[in-house]
Amino acid sequence: MIMDNKETLNLFPQPVFKYKFYNFKEFNKKLSEYIYNLNKEDKEGVQRSNRGGWHSNSFKIEDTNSIQYKFAKETTKYVFDAIQTYGWVLEPKKVICSEMWAIINKKNNFNVRHTHPNCNLSAAYYVKAPKDCGKFTIENPHSISKHSYPISNRKTEYNSRLEKLEIKEGDLLVFPAYLPHGVEENKSDEDRIVISFNIIINNFRD
Repeated sequence: MIMDNKETLNLFPQPVFKYKFYNFKEFNKKLSEYIYNLNKEDKEGVQRSNRGGWHSNSFKIEDTNSIQYKFAKETTKYVFDAIQTYGWVLEPKKVICSEMWAIINKKNNFNVRHTHPNCNLSAAYYVKAPKDCGKFTIENPHSISKHSYPISNRKTEYNSRLEKLEIKEGDLLVFPAYLPHGVEENKSDEDRIVISFNIIINNFRD
């Protein structure tokens, strides 16, 4: 039969690497304090993908004794693993965290889908993620998925246009910066706190 010779080639997949941050409870307690202090010092913050809520300015991670520096340093092993999983050459000195910030989303706040230009990888880390705080959404970046698709009778990896990930405290997502992503509305009465950061890899091919 013809199906006996079938071979399915899964070309150009879109990876999202999900890690459970080691010792996340201890980190999250100190990170929460740091982020809420930033919020007190700068009530206005900045407006980016957030609709409602509070978006911090960039973290200052130069102080090696600070929790934000220790967190940034701890993330490197996960970022390095993602780079090696891609099959890219890992040169640690050429892997740069270009920016890191936090978002506090209260009830009914959310983040519209967006991308992070001018970097290679982006990441989202969950400091606080109460029940019903909203799923992390990822949109299919292939252009054909946005304007031309037949009716489907079951969801598969080939016809999916939007994926929604359940997240918990201590989860770290690392993904290509071009991947459209967002966060659903927080339906909880508690804050959702996310730290995001961008990674630039300065070893491009000539």
